[in-house]
Amino acid sequence: MVSIEKFEDLICWKKSRELANFIYDITDKSEWKDFDLRRQIRRAATSPMSNIAEGFDRGTRNEFVDALFIAKGEAGEVRSQLYIAYDRKFINEEMLKRGQGLTDECSRLIQSFTHKVKGGSRRGLQFKQVKKPDQITTLFKKEFPDAYKEMNKNRQDI
Repeated sequence: MVSIEKFEDLICWKKSRELANFIYDITDKSEWKDFDLRRQIRRAATSPMSNIAEGFDRGTRNEFVDALFIAKGEAGEVRSQLYIAYDRKFINEEMLKRGQGLTDECSRLIQSFTHKVKGGSRRGLQFKQVKKPDQITTLFKKEFPDAYKEMNKNRQDI
């Protein structure tokens, strides 16, 4: 299984970023007259990508899963707010359908990824197995450093 090194590589994060930019684009238009709704939908739209990033960087599987559930919920909030924007004629039907498609795709990607994280064998950074040094080797290294270096001169990790 491939190990993802940074949250920017996650497909669900990339799609959430696309959703956030879409929301910013539509709320920049002059038709958008309700500034409270504008502020709320923007906050909700940036929340999925922010929660995915925060959960990823927390380093524990449980916290990551919790953050993914929050991210999925925020995508649903954006979808709901798009209906109000449409009802108030701040956006047209094409924009509503595009927004619905993005929120739905975000939700499905986050849900799918959540299942993978929950079922994966990796439990998070706090469970990383650190190999304990051999006591004899440690003693030898301390008491006879020149001999230790000579014996291990080709090793890269010394």
